[in-house]
Amino acid sequence: MLAAMPPTPPPTPEPGEPRIRDRGDACPGALRLHSADDGRLARLRLPGGRLTSRQVEILAGVAETLGDGRLSITSRGNAELRGLADDCGAELAALLAEAGLLPSPTHERVRNIVASPASGLDGLGAADVQLWARELDDHLLSAPWAAALSGRFLFVLDDGRGDVAGLGGDVTLVAVRGGGAELHVGGRAVRLAGDDAVGAALAAAGAFLDTARKAGTGAWRVRELPEGYEVDIAAPGGTAEPVPAPVLPRGAALSPGPLGPAALSVLAPLGRLTAAQLRALLPADEVRLTPWRGVVVVGAGAERLPALDAAGLVTRPDSPWAGVTACTGRPGCAKSLADVRTDATTTATAAGTATAAAPGRPVHFSGCERRCGHPHGAWTDVLATADGDYLVDGVPTPRTALPEAVTAARTTR
Repeated sequence: MLAAMPPTPPPTPEPGEPRIRDRGDACPGALRLHSADDGRLARLRLPGGRLTSRQVEILAGVAETLGDGRLSITSRGNAELRGLADDCGAELAALLAEAGLLPSPTHERVRNIVASPASGLDGLGAADVQLWARELDDHLLSAPWAAALSGRFLFVLDDGRGDVAGLGGDVTLVAVRGGGAELHVGGRAVRLAGDDAVGAALAAAGAFLDTARKAGTGAWRVRELPEGYEVDIAAPGGTAEPVPAPVLPRGAALSPGPLGPAALSVLAPLGRLTAAQLRALLPADEVRLTPWRGVVVVGAGAERLPALDAAGLVTRPDSPWAGVTACTGRPGCAKSLADVRTDATTTATAAGTATAAAPGRPVHFSGCERRCGHPHGAWTDVLATADGDYLVDGVPTPRTALPEAVTAARTTR
């Protein structure tokens, strides 16, 4: 069940040339574990980021007994376990299957479904797209052909508020006020009935596979298709009207704090939750991991915030930790030039004592030029360099000057 290290990728194509993929993607999964400097890594796909209370408890135990004691949240609202032993694959798979987190060995890496995390909780969305996420997952699992999708192919379901529509989905559904949805694929869109939305999204994924085979370039994602190849988008069994000038809505990311009368939003510092912090989320009706490396606790009121704050979670939008993320860095990643998590922690801690500590735009610490896990949209880029210092939005910055430089970059640019 364990995969070898992926081969060296082909060179980046010249401008105007199509990208050629001569192999399948090497994205890790629950069964295909990735080898890192700190041990094996497993990535668990969670459609809509959803976990039951029982699954949260089981993952906390798995992190403690098989991993490094933590759960990482990805920029797609999925979960990662790190520090796994080379020989733990079978035991891990059995525990995940028993928890209902491995419904299909053949499809587990293609269940990439991001949905508005607060949908159905605060009354702001046009439809509860978390229900769409569950329906789409059921359809994916029951479609044998869907196993051919890349582990990077992404479905995005936005409830109309625009919080996730801009996350770079290959197939994006946006709920529309008054009923219905828009299906966006490759810069084109159609308007269709809400009842047809999930079926149309699945059909678009199948049409992408057909188009990719015709193109012959091995494309993993819609944006990799060569010029002149477009994905057919329609509403199976229904009607779809072309949207003349499609525009994806852009709204704010979810902030820490109450969501309606019975839900809370919190952030995980640097996107990692200890086993104790996972358990602090309980009791809950359900837990939803978010693309901003946070958690929505469904069935919890504002009275729970002090306890979650005491557990080390980010509960206020004005926290200097809000919006601060980092790649794995040293010692977990051999490509990293720095221990970016320690430097990010030092920077956030120092900002907490500053007069102007209110966070502005997101900031991401990267150990190398790949910038793994960086946010979408505008963000402050903190990049490690070979001399032990950093570039902050391209400006050379000594490590000791990071708190001031990052605070200024976040709030003034």
